[in-house]
Amino acid sequence: MNVWSFTARLARDAEVKFTQSGDAVTNFSSAVDSGFGDKKKTTWVNCVMWGKRGESVAPYLVKGAQVAVTGEVTNREYTDKDGNKRTSLELRVNDVTLVGGKSEESAPKSPKNSDFDDNSIPF
Repeated sequence: MNVWSFTARLARDAEVKFTQSGDAVTNFSSAVDSGFGDKKKTTWVNCVMWGKRGESVAPYLVKGAQVAVTGEVTNREYTDKDGNKRTSLELRVNDVTLVGGKSEESAPKSPKNSDFDDNSIPF
């Protein structure tokens, strides 16, 4: 069984492209940390999500966001700009979940209204 699950931080904003047949392909890069202190290591995983699900979640997949990702891993071979053959670790995403709260920069500002106390929710 080829299933990977991990929690990671996004290294850049998700990018949505479309195939010639019109299918959406969402790509994002994730950093998976393991270990602590000077033994900490980061594994970079390129993630690919196909179809409408990837297209609809892309606006929320921004640099620095923490996500839980599940999918099938593959090694993708490609040729770099210098003509060298390379391989990269790639995850075909089956499920992505936003973990934690929004960063302060991207969070919407809450309304200031003296009619509401801290336990009430304005509508």
